[in-house]
Amino acid sequence: MNLPNKLTLLRVIMVPFFVAFLLMTESYPFFKWIAVAIFIVASLTDLADGKIARKYNLVTNFGKFMDPLADKLLVCSALICLTSLDVVPAWITIIIIAREFIISGFRLIAAEKGTVIAASYWGKFKTTFQMVFVIVQMIALEYCKMPLSEVTDMFYKVLVIIGLVCMYIALALTIISLIDYLVKNKTVLQDVE
Repeated sequence: MNLPNKLTLLRVIMVPFFVAFLLMTESYPFFKWIAVAIFIVASLTDLADGKIARKYNLVTNFGKFMDPLADKLLVCSALICLTSLDVVPAWITIIIIAREFIISGFRLIAAEKGTVIAASYWGKFKTTFQMVFVIVQMIALEYCKMPLSEVTDMFYKVLVIIGLVCMYIALALTIISLIDYLVKNKTVLQDVE
């Protein structure tokens, strides 16, 4: 197994630790920072594995399949946790996760036909904005739960606004990337019974 694939697997392994620390933040506020650190490191492995794979010609079908799956696992876990902590509205989490299920199903159909669908640029932009939005929301966790008018600390007020902007950009990119995948790969759905 090459280095990019090991980094992808490391990202998957980090998810349960991230979730555990994030969900314990209400009892142990310091755990929020451990969750943020784990999420940032996991996000950086996403950046690193792709760059290394392309630079050293280590792109594999395993990587094409597992890399987006690891991203989905990381981001969807974060969104579910943030929804349970009343930081992200459930409807946004549902739309984002629904898109991921649709694309995963689409990839399975393509795989049955012998086609591997790699991530598109729209998908990469979507994942980047989702990761930034999750990081910002976690840093401003306590402040995201209150109305913006009640946030008196200017630093956190700016973070909450940045988090909201990134959340809606991520949502828009989620929808755009779904449409892009379906349009570019519509032949995959032909002859599906």
